[in-house]
Amino acid sequence: RPILDMSYSRHFLDFQGSSIPSSMKKLVVTKLSQNFKEAVTLRQDSPVPLPGDGDLLVRNREFVGINASDINYSAGRYDASVKPPFDIGFEGVGDVVALGLSASADYTVGQAVAYVKAGSFAEYTVVPAKQAVPLPSVKPEFLTLMVSGTTAYISLKELGELSEGKKVLVTAAAGGTGQFAVQLAKKAKCHVIGTCSSDEKGGFLKSIGCDRTINYKTENVESVLRKDYPEGVDVVYESVGGKMFDLALNSLATKGRLIVIGFIAGYQNPTGLQPIKAELLPAKLLKKSASIRGFFLNHYLSEYKMALKHLLKMYERGDLVCEVDFGDMSPEGKFIGLESVFRAVDYMYMGKNIGKIVVELPHSVNSKL
Repeated sequence: RPILDMSYSRHFLDFQGSSIPSSMKKLVVTKLSQNFKEAVTLRQDSPVPLPGDGDLLVRNREFVGINASDINYSAGRYDASVKPPFDIGFEGVGDVVALGLSASADYTVGQAVAYVKAGSFAEYTVVPAKQAVPLPSVKPEFLTLMVSGTTAYISLKELGELSEGKKVLVTAAAGGTGQFAVQLAKKAKCHVIGTCSSDEKGGFLKSIGCDRTINYKTENVESVLRKDYPEGVDVVYESVGGKMFDLALNSLATKGRLIVIGFIAGYQNPTGLQPIKAELLPAKLLKKSASIRGFFLNHYLSEYKMALKHLLKMYERGDLVCEVDFGDMSPEGKFIGLESVFRAVDYMYMGKNIGKIVVELPHSVNSKL
């Protein structure tokens, strides 16, 4: 631990006055698999990492976010060069409990921060100070914006070409990113259609401005789109894949744009893909002068801070609903503790959530020093 100047020892104490423990719980990918429970192990006695000179040690005392792509990460689909074991979890909100000397120029012990960095499914995470986002308080709503909100904002801004009167279809509209795509399209004065799996979700979507909801469990999506939107839709924000992708593609208007931000229907498959009717794709696009664009947040990090700043201001003004789902309605109740991350991932893939799934991490005093 020679990098630490211990004359600044106040930086290396828990802000409540108790020493930081030497060990912690964290989730680790120990085997590549699309089955999250097979891939991930809860380690009870991992060493608490030390912050370097420009780093913060964040205690995830409060909240970590669940993303559909957690399964892709644990299956090794994002970077084939990364081999197990490796840490998992993309985002968190918590308190700074220790920091390096240069990081102390901008942050203090006890400060609330949010971050996007692999390894958030842990009691403590080291975060480079330049990647942290200072927050006025620790609120789960802020966590909804870190990946989900920015994904919707940047993808629609860069690829959607939204303007007044455009018809926008959002699939999985009541989910973590879908809720923001609906609201941002409405802010652009578009007509918004959202697919969902229950009347309860439909009610939520109407409350945030959705003009037409389609419950795909009780309505035929293809028939509704053909009947109510015979000229097609201008923009599709698509995260489901498989049959829903085919429906969305067939529903595009002339010069329509389909933005692929995910394909959750295939994430739990060994291949990662559900079959689509791609053999007719060139003809369908040509016939309508239509386009398909993929969006992966990591490729747009130059836009990230601007997008997050804008979304935070919208939320603080009361112009944005950030719906959080703690799993209160799940069979075993609220998601509390790292152990419940497994339940939370299952809950998402069963399509039960309304809004962003968040796991609460209560502070447990660990006396192992």
